[in-house]
Amino acid sequence: MYNYCTLFDSNYLTRGLAMYESLKKKSDEFHLYIFAFDDRSCDLLKKLNLESVTVVSLQEFEDEELLKIKDDRSAGEYCWTCTPSIIKYSIEKYKLDSCTYLDADLYFFSNPAVLIEEMGEKSVLITEHRYTPEYDQSATSGIYCVQFMTFKNDENGMKVLNWWRDACNEWCYARFEDGKFGDQKYLDDWTTRFDGVHVLKNLGGGVAPWNIQQYDLSKKEFELIFYHFHNFKFLEGERLEFGMYKLDKNDLDILYIPYIKHLLKIENH
Repeated sequence: MYNYCTLFDSNYLTRGLAMYESLKKKSDEFHLYIFAFDDRSCDLLKKLNLESVTVVSLQEFEDEELLKIKDDRSAGEYCWTCTPSIIKYSIEKYKLDSCTYLDADLYFFSNPAVLIEEMGEKSVLITEHRYTPEYDQSATSGIYCVQFMTFKNDENGMKVLNWWRDACNEWCYARFEDGKFGDQKYLDDWTTRFDGVHVLKNLGGGVAPWNIQQYDLSKKEFELIFYHFHNFKFLEGERLEFGMYKLDKNDLDILYIPYIKHLLKIENH
């Protein structure tokens, strides 16, 4: 049994549902804890009564420390702030041996269990951005991406998680400042700051718009596990926003067209 958690509000509802459905299609036994960040998403998710899902409302999840800092942050910054807290809540509330955080705009093409298994006896799994050189933002956005992270409920895992939660509660904003950026730059030194941190080697985990230029997915050089649909948006007049990164026809055919069709199917359901 693999345990996952994610968070999103009604603006990301179709993406969150597409992520869940792709996980359900490609995974073995799993459970997903969805933290609904507004009442509309919470009500809709509870009505859907999704298999292998527990929906957690803000009212259930938020503690005094989070409520105290909430008004000081934008909606996006508050979601970033809460990322370590939802992992900690899932592990402690539901007595989990481990929990893997998933961004709501991930989409699975194969079973992610192989990624979690790669960490072996280590306690924390993190993934690199693996930037294409022309898009390298490591200095400001971080070496690692908060998109797919596993924490075990052991001494090393909880030490890292609690440290990260405290750091995000203290400072987590959508700007680069004093070597920090959001919840993400904090990860830069984890491999030396903490024991038991594993950096994912499998290229199939962490394919994203900022590194897709390095790969030809049509050649199937490796098994694609998930793609991160960062900054993909539907605009008015049936226009689409793909972000600032170069994408070729294979990327659109293999990744984006199936994803768009899935999102529209959910939207029109």
